Amino acid sequence: MSIGESKKASSSPDGLPEPLRALFWDHDFAALDWRRDREFVIGRVLEAGSWDAIRWLRREAGDQSLRDWILRYSGRSLSSEQLRFWQLILDLPAEAVDAWLQSPERKIWENRGAR
Repeated sequence: MSIGESKKASSSPDGLPEPLRALFWDHDFAALDWRRDREFVIGRVLEAGSWDAIRWLRREAGDQSLRDWILRYSGRSLSSEQLRFWQLILDLPAEAVDAWLQSPERKIWENRGAR
């Protein structure tokens, strides 16, 4: 069953599809509401979602909303690879993505496992 099919089986119209549960292991999944928690859900799915989860998110939110989210949060929590992917897919400004990737905070975070 795909994520889109499982949406029909969720307990409320604004609930999230059951296959997304693993992404929200640290929250009360049943209490999450797509309309109320949209910003949080978008961030978590963009950061850690499977391809099916990303497809569901694009259908639910639309590419313009995803583009707006990434721009609003300066690509927060997305890896360099994810940012470059979304730069191509959503036509994000190269200058902005380059600047985010060059920020000292990001370099520290991404290099945390390097020796």
